[in-house]
Formats: sequence, C-alpha cells, structure tokens
Amino acid sequence: MAIVPCGSTWVTRWGAQPQLALRPSVTNKVSTSPNCTSNRVRPLASQSSTIFSRESLSALFSSRSYSNPRQRRGARLVVRADRDYYSVLGVSKTSSKAEIKSAYRKLARSYHPDVNKEAGAEDKFKEISNAYEVLSDDEKRSIYDKYGEAGLKGAGMGTGDFSNPFDLFESLFEGMGGMGGMGGMGGRSSRSRAQEGEDQVYNLVLNFKEAVFGVEKEIEIARLESCNTCNGSGAKPGTKASKCTTCGGQGQVVSSARTPLGVFQQVMTCSACGGSGEISTPCTTCSGSGRVRKSKRISLKVPAGVDAGSRLRVRSEGNAGTRGGPPGDLFVIIDVLGDPVLKRDDTNILYTCKVSYIDAILGTTVKVPTVDGTVDLKIPSGTQPGTTLVMAKKGVPLLNKNNMRGDQLVKVQVEIPKRLSGEEKKLIEELADLNKAKAPNSKR
Repeated sequence: MAIVPCGSTWVTRWGAQPQLALRPSVTNKVSTSPNCTSNRVRPLASQSSTIFSRESLSALFSSRSYSNPRQRRGARLVVRADRDYYSVLGVSKTSSKAEIKSAYRKLARSYHPDVNKEAGAEDKFKEISNAYEVLSDDEKRSIYDKYGEAGLKGAGMGTGDFSNPFDLFESLFEGMGGMGGMGGMGGRSSRSRAQEGEDQVYNLVLNFKEAVFGVEKEIEIARLESCNTCNGSGAKPGTKASKCTTCGGQGQVVSSARTPLGVFQQVMTCSACGGSGEISTPCTTCSGSGRVRKSKRISLKVPAGVDAGSRLRVRSEGNAGTRGGPPGDLFVIIDVLGDPVLKRDDTNILYTCKVSYIDAILGTTVKVPTVDGTVDLKIPSGTQPGTTLVMAKKGVPLLNKNNMRGDQLVKVQVEIPKRLSGEEKKLIEELADLNKAKAPNSKR
C-alpha cells in the first residue's frame, strides 16, 4: 500500500482496483493547486497504476465542484475497492467467454426470484447479471480490466443495473423451456403474455337470521369469459399471428436517455402489440381481446356467523385470464339487515326486557324472543333496574365453529307507573308505613 501526498490531501493506493468517491460534505474543499494536479499526480499515471490515469484525474479536478481556489484545506478523497465481477461469477480473469457464460447460467438458475424465495436473492441475481453483462462484452471487459468500475463510468456505460436483468436472462434461456428446462419459470416473455384475470366483487345482502345461521344462496354475476370463437387467443380463426416488429416479440420496449448522471433506461409495454409480442387479425366476436362478457349463476354457501363487512372468496370465479392465464377470484361482500328487536354485538345478542315494578319485586317468568324462537326467562324476585341476565348459548355461532355459540344478554328495565288508581295508591301508602315501622326496629 502506498500513500501519495497531494497538497493537503492523501490518496491511498491498494493492489485491488479502487474507485474514487467524494464525500458530499467536503466536495467544495478540494484544492486546485497546479502543483497537485501536475507534479504530484504523475506517479499515479504510470502503466502499473490501477487507480486512474492522469487524464482522468485532470478531468476530475477541472469539474465545477472543485472550481473554488480559495478553499484549500480540509479536503479528502476516499478510495474504496471495486466489486470484483470475476469473483461474483466465480471465474478467473483468464476465463473464456464460454466459461463465463456457463458460470452465469448456473448462478442465474439458483438465484432467479421465481425459484429462490430467500431474502436477498433478487439483489444477488441482479449483481450476477451486471457482472455477466460486463464480462461478456469485449469492450466493457477490456475497460473494466484496465480501470475497474470507474473506467466504465468514464466511458458513459454506468455501473450497477446496466439493463433489465430479466431481459438478459431471457435472451440466454429463451427457447429452452425457460430456466434451462426447469418448467418454464422465469421467462419474462411468458409472464407478459399469460396474464391472470381480474378479481370480481359482488355485494350480498342477508337478513339477521341468515347471517347468524348461514344460508345457501344462488347469485348471478356478469364476468369476462374466454371467447369460444378464438379460444381466448384474440386472433381471427384461420389466421396466424406474427412476431411484433416493434418489440421483436418481447412485448416490451426499452428507451434510453443520456443524462449528466449517466444513462437511464425505461422498460415499457409495447403499444403496438399490447405486450403480447404478436400481431394478428382480431377476432370479430371479442374484437381481439380474447374475452367476452357473459352472465353466470353461482350457488354460494354462506357459513354461519358472518357479519356485515365479512368477505367470502370463491376461487376461479372472476374474470377469465388472457392468453392462457388463470381466472381471477370472486369476492362476495356481506351486508346484514338489522332486526327490529334483537341487536348483535359480535357473537352475543342483546335484548331489553321490560317488567313492572311489582314483577321486579315479587319475581316472574317472561317470554323472550331469541334467534331460536321464543323462550321462557325467569326474573328473580328483587331484580334491580338495569340488571343483565345471561341466556347461555343463545347467541351467534362462532365463524367456522358451529358447535360454539355466544350468549343472549337480557337487560331488565323496570317500569315505574306515572299514575296510580286510588286503590293502588292506598296500598302503596300502607306499604310505605310498614317500611317506616320496620326502620326503627332494624336500628335496634
């Protein structure tokens, strides 16, 4: 390791290919002393140098970020080691293009996101693809061998995600059953053509008891089904589809734009073929969409215990997929009408029972409505106003657990008469006198 002075700056040189990085907090403090850029930099411009050529550093120090000659102190250059693309692919620097391609294909199969679901697999797949894109190109590989990633930046080729890694993967495995014969997984072309159908939503209204005990309903929905005329292909029968000339059959087009920060690429669905990669004469029945809208009646079993807002999922009863894709699902949203007498609180049912003050004092038996029918409920003597009596297992069954039910909670409301007849008033006064006579005796 060698330390090279440059004014108030020290540059460290390592054997590995380093990359220049500026710390944002000090970018305006790098000195532009002529002595630094001419005399001191010369040792780094030798043939054996693996950092930068004299021209690269001259261009660096002549940029606008370093144009203030008055700020000379506190500047620092931080050098970090490049990623070793050879190590990423597990090959040596003398490996042939065939060996590099074989190594890439082996690693791509292992780390493709459609196969490897581990965390970080997709990032590893992109890193492998970036390394292969550089090392498989003679020009990029030559620049990388001489100057590392910094050289690729200087050549306007950028670093990091050079292109869509899935495009690169598909270009190698297309026509081999995807994933090199691993069941066709991972091919972006196949994913863009076969698309899953959209999900459908249906609102179902139930009455109070239907929601409590469940019900079987027959509903009618309108959905998109595969066209019988063209069998869902969207092409007119008797015609043959041809490869789209705009996207070359990929279904996507890539647009590039060069900016001061590098080359930016954007992948978009091909407008000519709609992402299918093929151009064909449209079917007259479905207008080329491959689907037609039809009505269908479906028998739906609603489980006991559903409530307003519950959502039922019926698989594969949504819109048909396109170009061989699977159908979507049907989601049934439940709404429940209220009951004029009974109220619901989760799995419990609430009811208010009115009794006279005489019945509250003496006790009585009243008939109480429940979801199972009318049931006799005993009101104990001396029941206080607001008392809640529990009728066990008279509530709502637990969802998907029909053998378990909530309770019915009966709140006792004692009615006090506002007017009394003469005889009733006389009896109440006599009762009051008895209570007054009892009070002194109780104190003794």
